[in-house]
Amino acid sequence: MPLLEFTSKGIYCKQADVYLDPWRGVNKALISHGHSDHARWGSKHYITQEINVPILQHRLGNIIVSGKKYKETFIINGVQFSFHPAGHVPGSSQIRAEYKGEVWVFTGDYKTQTDGISTMFEPVNCHTFITESTFGLPVFQWEDPQKVHQSINEWWAQNHDEKTTSLLMGYSLGKVQRLLKHLDPSISKIFTHGATEHMTQVLRQFIKFPKTELITRDTTKKEIEGNLVLAPPAVLGSTWIKKLGVLSTGYASGWMAFRGARRRRAVDRAFVLSDHADWKGLLSAITATGCENVITTHGYTELFAQYLNEKGWNARTQKTQYESETEEILVSE
Repeated sequence: MPLLEFTSKGIYCKQADVYLDPWRGVNKALISHGHSDHARWGSKHYITQEINVPILQHRLGNIIVSGKKYKETFIINGVQFSFHPAGHVPGSSQIRAEYKGEVWVFTGDYKTQTDGISTMFEPVNCHTFITESTFGLPVFQWEDPQKVHQSINEWWAQNHDEKTTSLLMGYSLGKVQRLLKHLDPSISKIFTHGATEHMTQVLRQFIKFPKTELITRDTTKKEIEGNLVLAPPAVLGSTWIKKLGVLSTGYASGWMAFRGARRRRAVDRAFVLSDHADWKGLLSAITATGCENVITTHGYTELFAQYLNEKGWNARTQKTQYESETEEILVSE
């Protein structure tokens, strides 16, 4: 019996009777981070990294949740667990499990680039590594993120000079805060959609961000004109967007590396900025663990596992209910 197995409810550790990022309600769940495909409502007790506690409470409501520091060990029925930095979003963690000398690591989602808001990814030695492979193709190789942030500020400044509102879109947990952290507040005011503002407020206790102003029903087009607005991608095509006036739209995502994705989004500017590891990041992370076995989950699993096998790892794929990058539903104002 392997230390961790894949079941209809999620990744299960039978010895400890706990699940890692289960997709159904269970008695006890260890959670890698707060995105909705990894942190789902319905479990009786959640255990996660301490920064992720208020994120889970904000997203899941009245739950029983306990927090652990990075690298703090805790034992459940003889199995030693710990959370280690994943670099994906604030509070994101790899989950390490050890029993009788056998070590498994489940990554959740991760990236190896620094982003200014998340604790940077740290490789963890293990025998078996369960890794995402969202961008597990050689075509995905990220440029220096500082250059991307510079391009965003230049785009915003030009729009401001032309009295055009800049609508910059990204996921409300992680991506928006990463964008906000690197925006130049001297250019103009920064307005926010409710979904992004509420999550940013949760994270202000841990991270220093520029000032933002929430767009409400009373906010006028004149107030917003020429400034920057941060919002989730679901606002495109909604009635909410009408109050922003004359717009230039920008979208930050790793998928913007594909021209087809840019066309489907119908945005004016595409900024290639991902909270997942690129091809080189995935390979460097796997190599650094010293692992023998690799299990690829969501993403380009088959092709990535095939490549790893050719390079000497014992790799296989595993279907899960995790998604590469989920679409966010539009949250009301």
